[in-house]
Amino acid sequence: MSKDADLATIAVYSLKGGVGKTTFAVNLAWASATISRRRTLLWDLDPQAAATWLISADKSGRDAAQAIFSKEVDVKALIRPSTVPGIDLIAADTSLRGLDRFLFELDKKKRLARLIENLGKDYDRIILDCPPGLTETSEQVLRAADLVIVPVIPAPLSQRALGEVARYLVQRGGKHAPILPVYSMVDRRRALHRTAMRDQPTWPVVPMASAVEQMTVKRKPLADFAPGSPAAQEFAKLWTGIERRLRKL
Repeated sequence: MSKDADLATIAVYSLKGGVGKTTFAVNLAWASATISRRRTLLWDLDPQAAATWLISADKSGRDAAQAIFSKEVDVKALIRPSTVPGIDLIAADTSLRGLDRFLFELDKKKRLARLIENLGKDYDRIILDCPPGLTETSEQVLRAADLVIVPVIPAPLSQRALGEVARYLVQRGGKHAPILPVYSMVDRRRALHRTAMRDQPTWPVVPMASAVEQMTVKRKPLADFAPGSPAAQEFAKLWTGIERRLRKL
């Protein structure tokens, strides 16, 4: 676990987009703040800024997200309350499009971990919404996180992507955070999905649901407007399992 005994960092990461990554990040942050009563920070590292769009209370836009990594801006200076009670946010913006090149040129392999360490007195849980792909940013994430949640659509291409991540980590060597794959956008009517779940019966499952799609309309976590939905209940169950795993690290 992170150096501060009370702090744990959970990264939501995927090799490819379109697997529900931001949905996971926002709903797990809600569970952290509401179910566990943790001091929670959601850090949007994806230049697409979907999590920022969903729950940011600040619509001004600053184009300063990358400056945190160069120490031109204090990381705490960009923290803002979100629209969700109990969740603070470090917003993404267009400056993150150049973050991979910047981190490569900076050659500081633990810059993200150091920034997170500085937040340990203020937060209990930091949720990272990561950009997709095997990039310099993802390497920083894998070094900084205590647990990596990987949403996987139960289909061959998505499962192959998870295998690529595992091979990449082996090739890079060294320590990395444990990975928890979670089936995402599951449709039990589809034989392909049912087969995948039989192959990996221990993986958590979050179903496909119209309520999840409504998040982009409501701009709220699922439990704020559809607490009884199967997907909201599965996110709550997933978070309980994450907390249990964190206690064992």
